Amino acid sequence: MKKLIVGQSGGPTSVINSSLAGVYYEAKRVGFDKVYGMLNGIEGLLEDKIVDLDKYFKNKDNLELLKRTPSSFLGSCRYKLGSIKDNEKDYKKIFEILDKHKIDSLIYIGGNDSMDTVASLYDYAVANNKSQNFIGVPKTIDNDLPITDHCPGYGSASKYIATTLREIIQDNNVYGSTKPTISVVEIMGRHAGWLTAAASLAKGKDCEGVDAIYLPEYDFDIDEFLARIEKLRETKSSIVIAVSEGLKTKDGKFVCESGVSERKKDAFGHVQLSGCASTLADIVAQKTGLKTRAIEFSTIQRSASHLCSLTDVNEAESLGAAAVEAAHNGKTGVMSIIDGKGNISTYDIHEIANVEKKVPTEWYDNKKKQMKKPFLDYARPLIQGELTPIYKDGLPVHLVRK
Repeated sequence: MKKLIVGQSGGPTSVINSSLAGVYYEAKRVGFDKVYGMLNGIEGLLEDKIVDLDKYFKNKDNLELLKRTPSSFLGSCRYKLGSIKDNEKDYKKIFEILDKHKIDSLIYIGGNDSMDTVASLYDYAVANNKSQNFIGVPKTIDNDLPITDHCPGYGSASKYIATTLREIIQDNNVYGSTKPTISVVEIMGRHAGWLTAAASLAKGKDCEGVDAIYLPEYDFDIDEFLARIEKLRETKSSIVIAVSEGLKTKDGKFVCESGVSERKKDAFGHVQLSGCASTLADIVAQKTGLKTRAIEFSTIQRSASHLCSLTDVNEAESLGAAAVEAAHNGKTGVMSIIDGKGNISTYDIHEIANVEKKVPTEWYDNKKKQMKKPFLDYARPLIQGELTPIYKDGLPVHLVRK
């Protein structure tokens, strides 16, 4: 009997469950007898917390509902395995559990840290003559995985960001010159500015767009920021600026760390970022006396399944299916990837894990603080189409694990 196990890890996206649907459907199609899910990722697998996915997905209607369900259906984790040398007990335990259930292949859906887990498990398997296959499926709204042209989750988050900013711009402009307002909108992305760059998609014939975009790839200068606002207020009563949560000053300090002695870190050493917009809004209010508003999109931008891009949903599902096909064909130590034309293949996991892809400098006008046409040409196709939610009593219905 052929058996496969799949897990989800890291921060969720609104289409991570579409990848799960793709994994399950393709595994059944190519003849895997059992498809298990690990609850709460690799951390749950270490505790032998697994479930037979036939329980939930044998009903095809549930797979369609799954694709309309935000967050990670199987639960997630941020658990770092560590090096094989320093933490071999975890590796031994994982393989004991895989052997116990006679699992042939492990599929892991996640971002940078999750691909590090796939690479580590593959390396241990090779060093210890283990037969299991290990395949990664890309997932991250941050869009910072290398090699693949873009990542599932990014298109939908970008669609939410651009849509919501259009609404904020309309709202911010309601009082006109009698009540000038500056709104600073904070967008996720850590060290890569892909999500913040998506703010540029809000501009159109019926929307003037945001007044400035600040990416984390560039040092943040508070004096320049204030001078820009003073210049804008000469001709505008409504100013909306998009900033990345990961903005840093020239000395390497996060803007959101102002007034904070120390911020918590996760298992991978990542500082928990938030508060950039509120910090900047406070400074603007103090320096200019203008009405300011801080808006933090936070986790809403990754969980707004009612505003998914259909392109994103379909690609997420296809990348999940491609990982299963790779495992079925005996491939291991790879991640499924997609190119700019929508073609899907696989690539060596070691070239992907722990590598961060930044926004190309030639796509950003650092003087005007705006994205250039090549970025718009890259991002706009990713937000196309809609997946209509299934409604009951006026609200969208989701698939819940019980």
